[in-house]
Amino acid sequence: MVLAAACGGDDDDTKKETPAPGGAATAAASPTQQQDVKKYDPGASDTEIKIGSCYPFSGPAAAYGTIGKSIEAYFKMVNEQGGVNGRKITFITQDDQYSPDKTVQCARTLVEQEKVLFIFNTLGTPSNTAIWDYLNQQKVPHIFVATGASKWGADPKSHPWTMGWQPDYQSESAIYVEWLSKEKPNAKVAILYQNDDYGKDYVEGFKKALGAKASQVIVKEATYATTDASVSAQVTQLKESGADTFFLVATPKFATQALIAATQVGWKPTILLNSVSQSIPAVLDPAAQQGADLSNIITTIYIKDPGDPQWANDKAIQDYKAFMKKYYPDGNPNDGFNVYGYSVAQTLVEGVLKRAGNNLTRENILKQATSIKDLRIETLLPGILINTSPLDSPNPDYYPIQAEQLAKYNPSAKKWDLFGEVIDVSKKK
Repeated sequence: MVLAAACGGDDDDTKKETPAPGGAATAAASPTQQQDVKKYDPGASDTEIKIGSCYPFSGPAAAYGTIGKSIEAYFKMVNEQGGVNGRKITFITQDDQYSPDKTVQCARTLVEQEKVLFIFNTLGTPSNTAIWDYLNQQKVPHIFVATGASKWGADPKSHPWTMGWQPDYQSESAIYVEWLSKEKPNAKVAILYQNDDYGKDYVEGFKKALGAKASQVIVKEATYATTDASVSAQVTQLKESGADTFFLVATPKFATQALIAATQVGWKPTILLNSVSQSIPAVLDPAAQQGADLSNIITTIYIKDPGDPQWANDKAIQDYKAFMKKYYPDGNPNDGFNVYGYSVAQTLVEGVLKRAGNNLTRENILKQATSIKDLRIETLLPGILINTSPLDSPNPDYYPIQAEQLAKYNPSAKKWDLFGEVIDVSKKK
């Protein structure tokens, strides 16, 4: 998937050696301040900004592939509107099938052969973990990765070129624990999780939030591998534990299976569904079609649900749906993964590329990404702002979004009903 554009600028007289990050950053830097001198690293020129990414367009996490397609569509829209500071975006993606080995091949191809300026929104915790060291050694920005693993912002000094975008998994887990302590203080919890860094991060956050009570509250744990055909056996084991609460930490395919299996074995727990599988078209609709009971599911949300009638007259959602109709007509506008792609792409364009101006070096891309101040992306829930701060600040912050809200699924209306207040998850760390 490549958007046509001119060749990248790799000429010796424009290429700039990239030093380590950490120079002074101005939070309010504007394009006009950057446009006096043109500076380019590989992947940038007078006419082009070349960006790369890896997505599971096939394989066990293929439901996420639409994120890459919605981002590609967003960049197409930007290009039709004149590009960014007069340059067109070339977005090069490869299918890594949610396989870390293939992600390594993808990243190396993008950096060494395609010579992209930076890597953007590569999906999956295990996939990004596999290329984490490589991209930091190469000093290639690895930004707004599509995973909420806490490690992307926990120690930015060790991997300064990598940062996330969405709220982190451990903070999300802490929100569920807080809700349980108020609503179900005697809950017995069973957990199903993917047996890798992604699943373990959620569980670690859950246990941290429970503290000394973890061994009493969690009565059973089960895992699955992405190569497994089914999780039915694990769900049966969890039901037999006597748990009345099911913490479901799974990617879409397996989340759907687990919801169906729970109903088939007659288990009716309160279900805490991790946010990365809250898509109604990709997870809940297929589960409902197989008779799954979806009446008691809780999740966390930070982006407006485009299928929720409460946003029907919301300008940001109307603009998003018009965008989908024109630029990604084959995509489902009510799929949360598509509004995710639209929102993270907008963050990149508004918060990083426009502000970088003519200084399109890898160092400056990272500088802009880590110096965002109160950026409002209107498809996020009301009141949520994007903020980051660089390594040389008193409190480096590589967690752009640190707020979310609880929601309960409404099967009859096929939407998430928000409840409570927007929660600052930075206080859960």
